[in-house]
Amino acid sequence: MQTIISHTTKKIRHKKQKEVMNVENTKAQMRKGVLEYCILSILNGHDKYASEILLTLKDAKMLVVEGTIYPLLTRLKNAGLLNYRWEESSSGPPRKYYTLTETGKLFLKELDSTWDELRNATNLVTKNT
Repeated sequence: MQTIISHTTKKIRHKKQKEVMNVENTKAQMRKGVLEYCILSILNGHDKYASEILLTLKDAKMLVVEGTIYPLLTRLKNAGLLNYRWEESSSGPPRKYYTLTETGKLFLKELDSTWDELRNATNLVTKNT
């Protein structure tokens, strides 16, 4: 009898650990899903280099690391949404400044509209009454 209870307790504990892991995974996926939108928004009207973008995201409590942002910037550039230019820096090596292309600005405008619709729909669905 003790063995059965112990085995059942272990299963329940394991299930709870999986639930916690799934919650963390879901939270990470939610952040990841809006990261492109946030980067494009940060660059809207402001040329920035990667460290500035990263700092802005971290200040907003978006948990992002350098290893995530560089491939994403490259992907956005390859998609024609960003351009970059090299600029000399007085405090170190030259910096690569990113800017939105015209296509990037149109893309961001579409994402703004979609984000508003998604936020409104989510608020309606999740509203506690």
